[in-house]
Amino acid sequence: MSYNICPTVTAYSPEEYKQQIELVSSLSKRIHIDYMDGMFAPTVSQTIHESWWPKHVKADLHIMYKYPMKVIDDVLDHHPHLVIVHAESDHVSSFVHDLHEHRIKVGIALLPDTPAEVAHHFIKVVDHVLIFSGNLGHHGGHADLALLEKVTLIKQMRPDIEIGWDGGIDEQNIIALKEAGVSVFNVGSAIHNADNPHDTYQRMQELIQS
Repeated sequence: MSYNICPTVTAYSPEEYKQQIELVSSLSKRIHIDYMDGMFAPTVSQTIHESWWPKHVKADLHIMYKYPMKVIDDVLDHHPHLVIVHAESDHVSSFVHDLHEHRIKVGIALLPDTPAEVAHHFIKVVDHVLIFSGNLGHHGGHADLALLEKVTLIKQMRPDIEIGWDGGIDEQNIIALKEAGVSVFNVGSAIHNADNPHDTYQRMQELIQS
């Protein structure tokens, strides 16, 4: 199994987006970009239409929208590596279908209170499941390790599925997440708030590769 640390971008203006993109793309070839609509999530981010990333980077887009189909054309125009949509959003099946029609990988995200069983409806058609333990629409949050039970249940449904975690990952808990079956670690504040983001990223890489 391959393991990936994906530094995250959660930006509310073009200037902030540029600053964060330049940082995370200097660290990793796979990154995670958050998008919020002000309805599903309480904040409003930089839009997908305005987004960009370096050509050498694989971008995972985390769409925290109530109505993700409203931005399907913008998503398709960017042709990202992976698009993650919330199981709690509207018209998820149509969104997943349209992305796969264009050969874009799709993931399903579960909020902390959403049971793992909800993923069963999508588990055979998606490429990724994201366990969300963060602060919706913001960097930071707490890694609630009780949610690792969801990882176990999802692995029972489909052992080969890629599982990501979003929220509160740091050097103290990343090994526990890996041992539970998480293989994609979306890291925000632990990197952005570090005195030396590069050194923090490298230490976390060493932990998951050991």
